[in-house]
Amino acid sequence: MTDEVKVAKMTTAQAIHDALDLALAKDPKVLLFGEDVSDPSGGGVFHISEGLSTKYGEHRVRSTPISEQAIVGAAIGAAIGGYRPIAEIMFMDFFAVAMDQISNHAAKLRYMSGGQTGVPITIRTAAGAGMQFGAQHSEMLEAWVTHIPGLKVVVASNPADCKGLLTAAIFDDDPVVVIEPTLDYWVSGPVPEGEHVVPIGKASTARPGSDVTLITYGREVKFALEAAETLAGEGISVEVLDLRTLVPMDERAVLESVARTRRAVVVHQAVRRGGLGAEISALIHENLFGELEGPVVRVAGPNTPIPYAAELESLFVVDSADMVKGVRKAVQQTR
Repeated sequence: MTDEVKVAKMTTAQAIHDALDLALAKDPKVLLFGEDVSDPSGGGVFHISEGLSTKYGEHRVRSTPISEQAIVGAAIGAAIGGYRPIAEIMFMDFFAVAMDQISNHAAKLRYMSGGQTGVPITIRTAAGAGMQFGAQHSEMLEAWVTHIPGLKVVVASNPADCKGLLTAAIFDDDPVVVIEPTLDYWVSGPVPEGEHVVPIGKASTARPGSDVTLITYGREVKFALEAAETLAGEGISVEVLDLRTLVPMDERAVLESVARTRRAVVVHQAVRRGGLGAEISALIHENLFGELEGPVVRVAGPNTPIPYAAELESLFVVDSADMVKGVRKAVQQTR
C-alpha cells in the first residue's frame, strides 16, 4: 500500500511559495533573487516570496537592482559555480532586456562546452493579459523562448501543477523558463502537501472526449473546460489536452489524441502570427494529414498590442466563447 497524499487548498501564489520554501529547505545551493523578492523590499511584487528571506537569509533570497540582464547573468554565473539559482523576472515583457543572457549564454553553454558546463537555472516570470497592466506588462511571449534550443519551457494551468512543475524546474540540470499566468495567482485549488513534482515533458488530459481535441495550456485550460461543457450540451464531445510543458512538448500525447478524434483546435492567448499554435498545427498536419477530417483550427489573440482599456482588453483575451466558435468550425469542416 502507498501512503495517501495529503492535499490542502491553496492559491497558485501560495503553491509557488510552498515550492520555493521546500526547495530552499532541501538544498542549500538553491538561491532566489530578483527585484523586490526579499522581505525588506516587500517579498515580491505579488508577495510570493514573502517570509523566505527572513527564514533563509538575504544571502539566499536577495533583492536585486532593476536590471533583468544582471539578474539572469548573475544566475548563470551562480549556476556555473555549482548553485541552483531561481531568477525572477517580474513580467515576461522584460525578457527582451535579458534575451542575450538567456539565448546566448544560458541556453547554449552546455552545448558549447561539450556537456561539461551545465546551467541549472530557473527563470520565473508572470505573463498574460486581463489585469489592465498595459501593453508592456501583459504579453504572453512563449514563442520567443520556445524558439531557442537549449531551454525548457513550462506553463501550468492550476495550483498543483504550478508547484509540481516549479519543483521539477528547480532541480533540473538545464535552464527552465517557468511562465506563470498572472491572473492565476489568486486562483485556488487542491495542492499536495510536502514535495510534489510534475515531470517536465508530460501533458495531461484535463477532460476526455471523442469528437475533437482542444489543445492549450496555462490559463486557457480553464476556458477550454468551460467550452467543452457548453459543447457537450450540443452533443459535441471535446477532449481537452493541457500541454503543461511547451519544450520538450509531449508530441506523443498530442498525436495520439488527435488520431482518435481526427479534429484539432489549438488555442493560446498570445498573438496568432508566429505563435506556438502554428508549430502545433504543423506537427499535426505533418503526421496525421491523411487521417484528419479537416484542417487544424487556431484560436489566438489578435495581432495587436494589448489594450489598457478594460473593454478592449477583454476583447483581446481568448475566452470560452472564442473556443466554442473554433470547435464548431472544426466540426463543420468534416469532409
